[in-house]
Amino acid sequence: MPEKLTSPAGEEFVLADASVNRVLVKGVVAVMHARTERLWSTKEGEMFLCADAEGNLDAEKATGSGLYWRDTRYLSDFVLDVDGHAPLLLSTSADRAFASHVDLTNQDLVDEDGNVTAVQGTVNIRRTRVIDGRFYERIRVRNYNATAVEFTLNLTFGTDFADVFEVRGLRRPIRGKLAQPKADRKSVAFAYAGLDGVFRETRISFDLEPTEVEIRGAQVVAAWRLRLEPTQTEMIALTVEPRVANFRPPDKPFDVAMHELRRSYESWERSCTRVWTDNQLYNSLLARGLRDLRALLTPTRHGNLPAAGIPWFVAPFGRDSLLTCHQTLLLNPDLTRSTLEVLAAFQADEVDEWRDAQPGKILHELRQGELAGANEIPHTPYYGAIDSTPLWLLLLGTYYRWTGDLGFCRRLLPNVERALEWVETYGDPDGDGFVEYQRSSPRGLTNQGWKDSHDSVVHVDGKLAEGPIALAEVQSYVYLAKLRLADVFEALGDRDRAAALRAQAASLKVAFNERFWVESEQYFAMALDGDKRPVATITSNPAHGLYCGVVDPDKAAPLARRLLAPDMFSGWGVRTLSKSAVAYNPMSYHNGSIWPHDNAIIGAGLKRYGFAKATNRLATAMFEMAVTVDDMRLPELFCGFTRRSPNRPVAYPVACSPQAWAAGAPYLLLQAMLGISADAPANILNVGKPQLPGWLNTVELHDLRVGRSTISIVFQRHGETTGFSLLDKDGDVRVLMEE
Repeated sequence: MPEKLTSPAGEEFVLADASVNRVLVKGVVAVMHARTERLWSTKEGEMFLCADAEGNLDAEKATGSGLYWRDTRYLSDFVLDVDGHAPLLLSTSADRAFASHVDLTNQDLVDEDGNVTAVQGTVNIRRTRVIDGRFYERIRVRNYNATAVEFTLNLTFGTDFADVFEVRGLRRPIRGKLAQPKADRKSVAFAYAGLDGVFRETRISFDLEPTEVEIRGAQVVAAWRLRLEPTQTEMIALTVEPRVANFRPPDKPFDVAMHELRRSYESWERSCTRVWTDNQLYNSLLARGLRDLRALLTPTRHGNLPAAGIPWFVAPFGRDSLLTCHQTLLLNPDLTRSTLEVLAAFQADEVDEWRDAQPGKILHELRQGELAGANEIPHTPYYGAIDSTPLWLLLLGTYYRWTGDLGFCRRLLPNVERALEWVETYGDPDGDGFVEYQRSSPRGLTNQGWKDSHDSVVHVDGKLAEGPIALAEVQSYVYLAKLRLADVFEALGDRDRAAALRAQAASLKVAFNERFWVESEQYFAMALDGDKRPVATITSNPAHGLYCGVVDPDKAAPLARRLLAPDMFSGWGVRTLSKSAVAYNPMSYHNGSIWPHDNAIIGAGLKRYGFAKATNRLATAMFEMAVTVDDMRLPELFCGFTRRSPNRPVAYPVACSPQAWAAGAPYLLLQAMLGISADAPANILNVGKPQLPGWLNTVELHDLRVGRSTISIVFQRHGETTGFSLLDKDGDVRVLMEE
């Protein structure tokens, strides 16, 4: 008798051969791979699809391809063919990420004798899909021949139930038990019993019954034999439903799902500041970012927050979500509010070395897949990020400046106190005033800043720095967080605590400028290593200090000059690592690549210190880069090769797209160019020396929220001068021109 698996509902499945100890063969290391063309993503909530331009899934060939839910790939193969041949691609569109549309056409159709019965390009196949609790697909087939046509449309399905970490390249000695697929003319079922004790199923149902369904090993092929008269249309509709513990989302027809999601996106866009400029391409970039932010909204049991990016990081993240909110406070402060609440709810309350957790710490990453459930990785959640806690504190203080919402701050005050305590104790174990990290988890991250590659903190001689490591940008975040929180404490009536925080920030600023400054380079070190030696390699990390205001004024000019020098500025943006460094590699993840969010933070910092032209130069580079990319969507990162006209920037082959802080980057750069900041407690919108670049003449902001007021304002450039005027306001907010 073959071994069987039994679902929670009591259904029996036959165990697939050798599945108990089978090793996943479709996982590929998430770096260079033979096939690196774009995958088109469709997402809503916790579910997303990454398919090729034809709408197919082929996990064996395309890195990351699949239908995913809660960190598990529920469909790894989904391929359409006509009479055994791939149809020809006409176009692909995914303007709003919850749905996509693919138009295909036939190759020559031939009969058994080899005679052509219909030439290519005479049958249209339109694949329309939407995700809303399940994956829906409609395949509309229409005959444009003057005579009837006959052919077979085949759909091949398969799944490996791979954890997303496996898809990214993690190898496992054993996996759970995979069942043989079950199929009939109404439905298909795949099942897997994971090592985490969770029984996972993929259920596929057909509205139009196939002519034939065949199980071929681990795959299922459904075939529809179609005869279409001239102009006749046939519709093949199917639904793919991931299941865990017999959980099912509410039943919802395709049209209802499409309609509700379209309305949801419209509601999101209405809730945000409306931005219009006289540059239509730039408008497209901003609109793309706005829609991507909505697409990346992901639910947790404590509320919604923006996931980091598709496909690798559709999960609650600390750093990524927090920096995205920093970038987009002028767009929609509600995004910040919910993110702060979610991360506060997951705040650590104990020491757990496996998860790099300490009391008061804000999470790095939370996963729900088999590897996390089986305790093979520590992401339940994992707390190995040195910057998430300071960034959470900084975001709360900045949220207060934009909203004046003191009641919200008061409600989160216990979380603030615990986070501040972590900064002073666990974050600074040797008491030298700098926050530093060292991994305690054997499966945790070696480096725990935003550049978390194992080789990202490297000395000038090429040797990797050893911990504990104090990163330059982390000290910057702590500095500004304390200043912003001092305002909150003062508003709450605790003037002594406010004064203490300001004093601590002042001391940190002095120490930072003394200990991190490298006189010979006229630049800041990226970090101090475990021996308190400066890691003097020239990187982008210290430039975050400009954004936070921790850099002494006399050091800002040489820092700005170096950032725009040829070894750091490629023409497409500021590199993560100097081209002159021993460890430089323009194709690496963190040692010479270019990240839009990094450039946005740097650009905003340069403006803070009065380098408006440098800010505009970075904003221009990011805009020109976006023009070269499909759908005006900035990627997570791209390679750091020097710009050579008329070359395009070199893509990083497995960058997330869309990616949250890449989507938010244009908004922070726009805010910097306009010079706007909020002081909601004083009911003021500050405008400091706005300066638009040559490719922007007019920028209008409508219904910008400052505290309980909204304001609409227009900026116009006349030559080298940019002025502004008030269009409308609702409330008592005042506009103050800063000198």
